[in-house]
Amino acid sequence: MKIRKDLLVVLVCCALLLAGAAAAEWLKVERSQKPAAIVTTLRGDPMTSRAFTWHSSNRQAASVVQLMKEDASMDWNDERVMTFTGKTSTIDTGGGSEQAVHKAEAAGLEPGTAYRYRVGSGETKGWSDAAVFETEPKELDSFSFINVTDSQGVTEQDFELWGNTLDKAFATFPSAAFLVHNGDLTEEPEDEQAWTYLFAKASKWVTQIPFMPVTGNHDEVDGQAGRFVSHFHLPDNGTEGSLPGTNYSFDYGPVHFVFLNSESNIKEQTKWLSSDLESTNKPWKIVALHQGPYGGNTYKKVKDWTKLFDEFKVDLVLQGHNHEYSRSYPLRDGQIVGDGEAAVQNREGTVYVVTNTSGQKFNEKKKDQFYHKVHFQNGKQMFAGISVSGDSLTYQAYDVEGQKLDEFVLEH
Repeated sequence: MKIRKDLLVVLVCCALLLAGAAAAEWLKVERSQKPAAIVTTLRGDPMTSRAFTWHSSNRQAASVVQLMKEDASMDWNDERVMTFTGKTSTIDTGGGSEQAVHKAEAAGLEPGTAYRYRVGSGETKGWSDAAVFETEPKELDSFSFINVTDSQGVTEQDFELWGNTLDKAFATFPSAAFLVHNGDLTEEPEDEQAWTYLFAKASKWVTQIPFMPVTGNHDEVDGQAGRFVSHFHLPDNGTEGSLPGTNYSFDYGPVHFVFLNSESNIKEQTKWLSSDLESTNKPWKIVALHQGPYGGNTYKKVKDWTKLFDEFKVDLVLQGHNHEYSRSYPLRDGQIVGDGEAAVQNREGTVYVVTNTSGQKFNEKKKDQFYHKVHFQNGKQMFAGISVSGDSLTYQAYDVEGQKLDEFVLEH
């Protein structure tokens, strides 16, 4: 009798274990259908549109975005909910497996309005959690944005550092309109797990605040940047012959932003850059690129770009790559035109900066160059907040602990 009872206990335990395993597997399958690596970007008019990208394991799933005004008293089944359908493609993630890439854009939105949104397949269990974003207000004269570079990690611990940097950046600049990253997002562009860590550690920010990336030498290798491009839905207005999403421009408030790709197609980008800068009527011009002409050291391949920065009086050039902090004197025609202390007046020169790194890799400080006004290696992750208000632009650089290490002002 006792043996039978023991056997019954064993059978019950086995049944519970099997049920638990089945439930775990079911939960795993259900979670795999959920959108991952969700990121929002600017693609069209920031006042009336917003773009979204996410990945999933379902290669047949639709790419759907639903929105409602944040203050609306409705649920997702309300007929007033706005629905937009994008496109689904696939990308090889190695080992013979593929992942679905979902991209969609919401348009016809109202300026200066907060929207709650979710993305997914359109199926009941295929939706993301809801997040909130806000469109650009009309006649915007003042705003701020955050600049970081070189998150460039491999392990989850590496990307903890990147996440901590963003946490401090948005705590310091809580009204930042978007995030500019100057390239080298991961160490190995084909390492999808690193991309997973990158977005996971930043998810509370990049699902709400547009994430605008530069292409670095660890994002595009040998002319290939498929993994980088798959994670962002960016303006398609760049140079013919460049990979879409690696070179583009957009306007926000009184600023024209230009994102250049220092890794390929440089000559053709030079022609495009001239036309792009000539066509804007925005009073402020900011350029972002990875390997810059005046960073910790010089990058001669983009020397022709500096001639256009001079010709069209670009105000500020944001750079990456060097994994140290550097800020130039205001420069014009390769010469110093200010003392680096007083505000730069009336577009007399362009200032070039590298905001150290937001990740785990620091380089030894390079030799000081004639153009360096501020140049150091503090061995700490850093970020900058750039604030534009009317005829004034203020740049402030901080370390991850919140200590302000540099500041300068440009005035028109």
